[in-house]
Amino acid sequence: MKAYRAAILRFAPGREPRRSAIFEEDGLLVVGPNATGMQVVQAVGPYRDLKDTFPSVAIEHLPGRIIAPGFVDMHIHFPQTDVIGSPADGLLPWLENYTFPEEKRFSAIEYSAQAATFFVAELLRNGVTTALAFATSHRESVDALFTEAQTQRMRLITGLCLMDRNAPADVLNRAAPDGSSDATEQSLIDSEDLLRKWHGTGRLGYAITPRFAPSCSDAQLRGAGELAARYPEAWIQSHVAENMDEIAWARQLFPASRSYLATYDDFGLMRERAIYAHCIHFDDDDRALMRATGAAAAVSPTSNLFLGSGFFDYAGADRVGFHYGLASDVGGGTSFSPFHTMLAAYYVGREGQTKPGLSLSPQHLWWQHTAGAAQALGLDGQNGRPAVGNLQPGCEADFVVLNPQATPLLARRTARANSLDELLFAMIVLGDDRLIEKTVISQAF
Repeated sequence: MKAYRAAILRFAPGREPRRSAIFEEDGLLVVGPNATGMQVVQAVGPYRDLKDTFPSVAIEHLPGRIIAPGFVDMHIHFPQTDVIGSPADGLLPWLENYTFPEEKRFSAIEYSAQAATFFVAELLRNGVTTALAFATSHRESVDALFTEAQTQRMRLITGLCLMDRNAPADVLNRAAPDGSSDATEQSLIDSEDLLRKWHGTGRLGYAITPRFAPSCSDAQLRGAGELAARYPEAWIQSHVAENMDEIAWARQLFPASRSYLATYDDFGLMRERAIYAHCIHFDDDDRALMRATGAAAAVSPTSNLFLGSGFFDYAGADRVGFHYGLASDVGGGTSFSPFHTMLAAYYVGREGQTKPGLSLSPQHLWWQHTAGAAQALGLDGQNGRPAVGNLQPGCEADFVVLNPQATPLLARRTARANSLDELLFAMIVLGDDRLIEKTVISQAF
């Protein structure tokens, strides 16, 4: 076992997220292996209460530092790292002019491997210790990302991107080389093969991944739903209701469905552990469907602001009651940094669909990118599943060491903080990768 002495931030399970933070100014975090060998939190609390409980455990003292849960990114595009910051008129032109030309490169295993090395390193450098990521329609990209995440012991979920229509040929799913199956059938065969290969290996999980309904035929969506029914412990991820042009397109392609979101339900793709990115342009029937099925929203505010897509309606989500958490959405999003994402979420709450503007508390913002995101992913320790995004006993020991003096302005502002909310908000507004002094990953297996 090992112990760390510093200020410690964690969240009280079951408490209202706007006021759920627990902050020990002089705390002790004790980590050690559980029955399976996974490094988990053994004890956490005030240093004065725990210092004599573990007399033989070495303590690393980190004065002036804050230990906080590793961040959880609910939606990020691995192959879009190199198109971040590309100008476009909106979502669909951005996909056509930048995203698809870049994604075709991931058919090469060497390109996928070097991109995966950079991508995972960038996540960890920014304090992200769990991520639900999109790969491309190429098996090479999925294998490369899983391989690098396993090497770094990161908890990561990804899957083969399903798209058999309405995109350039070199980013669509490929038929079997020997002609024994067409692209649609082969994409489902490949998905199941990759799921069996990677899901549950170390800290890895598989996500059945229709890119978005307009890129998938009825047969592919139906097959994805059947795959989801056979493997209920796998995740599902896709996009929905991000952009008005996209919504109109989806409604033309699937006129029998009540709404764009309902299309996924019609094909058996809405349940717990189903994560839908954006979820901006919803009505209350859509929100009720999210709640009833247990699906969750990945809120991507930097992307939505950058592409002019719209604003996630926090008040509507809370009124009807469904799970959500924060996501960077790189490269439509503008940064890997959770601090940039939290700040953008604050802007959205203030200036979005909610009138008058909803001021999201700093504790709520931080919760959305840690414990709340973990809950939305089904990784909050319920039903015997792993727990991440928090530092309560039993949680996997993924955490970040924050230096609130990392820049002159941060040091000046955080020194004047008179409350926990002021301290957290100063770091949200002024923080970036420099605030992350160290990222610690649970050392498993």
